Amino acid sequence: MADLSNPRRGPLDFTACMLRLCEDVTCQLDEFLHIDMSRVAVTFAQARRRVLHGLQAKLTPMRFEGGSLTTRRHGRQWTVQRLYQGDLEMLYILTFYLPRFLEQSFREKMITVLHELYHISPQFDGDIRRMDGRYHVHSHSQREYDRLMEAFVDRYLGMKPPEDLYAFLRSDFRTLDQQHGGIVGMRVSVPKLIPLSDSRSA
Repeated sequence: MADLSNPRRGPLDFTACMLRLCEDVTCQLDEFLHIDMSRVAVTFAQARRRVLHGLQAKLTPMRFEGGSLTTRRHGRQWTVQRLYQGDLEMLYILTFYLPRFLEQSFREKMITVLHELYHISPQFDGDIRRMDGRYHVHSHSQREYDRLMEAFVDRYLGMKPPEDLYAFLRSDFRTLDQQHGGIVGMRVSVPKLIPLSDSRSA
């Protein structure tokens, strides 16, 4: 990991820094204790357009509803391409879009981080958290969902975590790039849906 106290030592490993922050969040806040970050691949992708609006981050579940390895669509069964880090299979991919994500305010960045982590199922089975009702991702109101994330951010920061866990989020992309001589991190391809050849209905 890059040393944030000495920005001249080399490129900033963005995903390593983000993993370290997420590990602390998921150890401190009760609502996130079910998350095992060793099975969440933290990655980054390049935003296609250099504009502030648009996708900041996303959580990709590696299982289907209820943690199933397969799903049925249009009369056919599908599975998803698996992802491993060493011998450990990843259950989620957490991706941040750069530079766009880093152009937000510090508070917006923290809300985004907790927003995506909260999508992880309480069962930690590779599926997303499913809310009651028709709008199962953000419940009936994304505004209320985001207010809940703001409350989580306030609680976490109120615990006085070490500043070096989130110091990198106080700067924008250009500043970090200039200070560290580059920004690096882990990138992975989007997992593909794979049809099961013998599953087509008659």
